[in-house]
Amino acid sequence: MKIVIAPDSFKESLTAEEVAKAIKRGFQQSMADVECFLCPVGDGGEATVDAIRHSLDLEEKWVQVTGPFGQKEEMRYFQNGKLALFEVADLVGLGKIPLEKRDPLQIQTCGIGELVRHLIAQGIKDIYIGVGGTASNDGGIGIAAGLGYRFYDRDGNVLPACGQSLLKLVSVSIENRYEIPEDVQICILADVVSPLCGPQGATYTFGKQKGLDPVMFAVVDQAIQDFYEKVSPVILEIKGAGSGGGIAGGLCAFAQTNIVSGIDTCLELINFDKTVSDADLVIVGEGRLDRQSLAGKAPIGVAKRTPVGVPVIAICGSLADDLPSLPFQNIQAAFSILEKSEALEDSLKNASLYLEHTAANIGRLLNMRKI
Repeated sequence: MKIVIAPDSFKESLTAEEVAKAIKRGFQQSMADVECFLCPVGDGGEATVDAIRHSLDLEEKWVQVTGPFGQKEEMRYFQNGKLALFEVADLVGLGKIPLEKRDPLQIQTCGIGELVRHLIAQGIKDIYIGVGGTASNDGGIGIAAGLGYRFYDRDGNVLPACGQSLLKLVSVSIENRYEIPEDVQICILADVVSPLCGPQGATYTFGKQKGLDPVMFAVVDQAIQDFYEKVSPVILEIKGAGSGGGIAGGLCAFAQTNIVSGIDTCLELINFDKTVSDADLVIVGEGRLDRQSLAGKAPIGVAKRTPVGVPVIAICGSLADDLPSLPFQNIQAAFSILEKSEALEDSLKNASLYLEHTAANIGRLLNMRKI
């Protein structure tokens, strides 16, 4: 039996590769004739680049940029010839920010703009950027700052490159802005289709999980909208501009980027269609499967690319109450790996073992078909 194991990462717990290996171990414990093909994926969120780097034979490199609190720190990217990939979560990912410092209006993202400039200076012509999983909600102002834009309050003081500054911003200087060369193509690997503003936008959809007080949603959302009405109104109409707390919108406005489906692009790069063409079963998964997963997340993207007639099973950390009835989107069954009531930190720590147990149990069920 050929099983293609194509999970996303489990946020703040395991990489996609670690998830895939744990599931494989589980199937091997309970099935004698199983052949597992590991195909870790990403949809633009954190660990997307890790999921595809080996398929493209990418070399890991590092460069110093401005970190989330204004300090200088090293950030990695991956390169092969004139192609480069990186993900913003490596610099400002939610998992990299200590709980006591999780204030999405204070996180700086200008290092991302600095990295784009560095890559272009190195002769890179094709840049892929994963923008999901950030701890920021700055509407893209940090990207602009990294590309040379400057922002001022009513007294003419320069504002720091963070979301809080949007509440005080009065004027913008483009005197030192960096122009992206016409022969450079930049693609954003987006994991959501949320617009920049509004009830379905970045702030209302993702602000709370990043630590933003809900009483601030309306004020912050309006500040972001006011900013783009001044600098680039068209960005407010782009689907996916809300990805990364607005980083996607900032890249579109100030770096002339295109937003593409993170999961579809990942599957193309790793040649998923060929791998799955003769599969008997496909396993997908992510940390939490919920209604948001239906809008461009990895499990659904993989399920849609799986040939008709090949069953798809989801193995996830948890299953939300808002999911539609199974089967949906080509997923025939879904399992939570949680085995008992325990603290979240314990569940995260034990995720690998729970994945093994769940996969082994599914394997035993599959074996019953042969009886």
